[in-house]
Amino acid sequence: MADPKGFLTTPRQTPKSRPVDVRIKDWREVYEDFENAKLTKQAGRCMDCGVPFCHQGCPLGNLIPDWNTLAWRDDWREAIERLHATNNFPEFTGTLCPAPCETACVLGINDDPVTIKRVEISIIDRAWEEGWVTPRPPETRTGRKVAVVGSGPSGLAAAQQLTRAGHDVEVLERADAIGGLLRYGIPEFKMEKFRLDRRLDQMRAEGTRFRTNVNVGVDITADELRADYDAVVLAGGATAWRDLPATGRETTGVYQAMEYLPLANRVASGAATETPISAAGKDVVVIGGGDTGADCVGTAHRQGARSVTQLEIMPKPPESRSEAHPWPMYPMIYRVSSAHEEGGERLYSVNTQEFLADDEGNLRAVKLVEVRNENGTFVPVEGTEREIPAQLVLLAMGFVGPQKEGLLDQLGVELDQRGNVARDNSYRTSLDNVFVAGDMGRGQSLIVWAIAEGRSAAAGVDAYLTDRDVLPRPVNPTDRPIA
Repeated sequence: MADPKGFLTTPRQTPKSRPVDVRIKDWREVYEDFENAKLTKQAGRCMDCGVPFCHQGCPLGNLIPDWNTLAWRDDWREAIERLHATNNFPEFTGTLCPAPCETACVLGINDDPVTIKRVEISIIDRAWEEGWVTPRPPETRTGRKVAVVGSGPSGLAAAQQLTRAGHDVEVLERADAIGGLLRYGIPEFKMEKFRLDRRLDQMRAEGTRFRTNVNVGVDITADELRADYDAVVLAGGATAWRDLPATGRETTGVYQAMEYLPLANRVASGAATETPISAAGKDVVVIGGGDTGADCVGTAHRQGARSVTQLEIMPKPPESRSEAHPWPMYPMIYRVSSAHEEGGERLYSVNTQEFLADDEGNLRAVKLVEVRNENGTFVPVEGTEREIPAQLVLLAMGFVGPQKEGLLDQLGVELDQRGNVARDNSYRTSLDNVFVAGDMGRGQSLIVWAIAEGRSAAAGVDAYLTDRDVLPRPVNPTDRPIA
């Protein structure tokens, strides 16, 4: 146990955010550094519970009480060893994960939970500063070749595990840079890309090879892929976005979030000098109340939007847990992200009826109506129609599954009822040497699930290539798709 009285004497404390008027002028991460003395006290709040429910909340099974205790003792070298034992990329989860571990924290039953996520990112940041994160190439090579299709968190996790097991791993990415959504979907202010780049350098030094601008299913056929490699891991994500077939959808000025965010990321990283889709000087409407919507809000602020309004068809969530989400479940509650702190308006229980264009065919406004939920159906409230000005609309309503055209159609793999790639307990698809990990098999989900599935799929591939049995992955009560 860390501090036996820490949870009684130390209140929860998190790092301060940089001032809004400062941070919206750049693309740097939002939070200021957290003093070591404060961090160790926060780690000391961990009660080292007899049954640590934070493990149940974490898909990776992170050894949270262990590294909390080690951080409290200032034993950072051992802390990073415990952290890396279950998580290849704690700096990714430490910045991007919504921390279901914290909502499952036992202390959170009647007090503020431990700042698990802050301890995690502090451990890995310290490890990089001290030079403790080094390449771990395999001692021997198996001579087996593995292709990982997609370079998001699940693909990278699978690739690193398989490389360290001694296989020759090649990651194939259709974009011009490695990282998937980590590179072009997540804004810099949530995770600066140096965190990704230094991990890629580590993986290259370990022997993983990366190929960009390779659209598998176009540049390489499915038959060629299976013939050239002993095993294949599909890690292309759930990239088929949900659209909004409202009147006027074709109006110039209405875009998908994933048409908008990658372009902004290119500018933020210096890969481009300007973006063809900019919020500068415009009234921006973001449709969708999730994390991607918040990313659009923060990006629009930094581009100099005149106003930003975020729409959500669901009612406003409660401020605290409801009976529908008892501890230790991840609760549906009202959350304010750093992007929301920067300004704008959030509207709930509204539906978009029409996109209105000016005489030149450009977007000028969005027509809304308030709705109420009647037996699972959203019904317009009569007399509540109104227009709000908009010259840019961003659709951030989630994803409906993986792209079928191209690779999946060519492979002919079986799909599940939700349209995702079906797999067994070893993450093997209906094809003998083809495996799947992350959102492509699970459906749209969290980064922590992507890394967990990449690791599990790698275990399945390794067992297949070495002709070993692999134990089925334990069933976790939270192991279900997140829509």
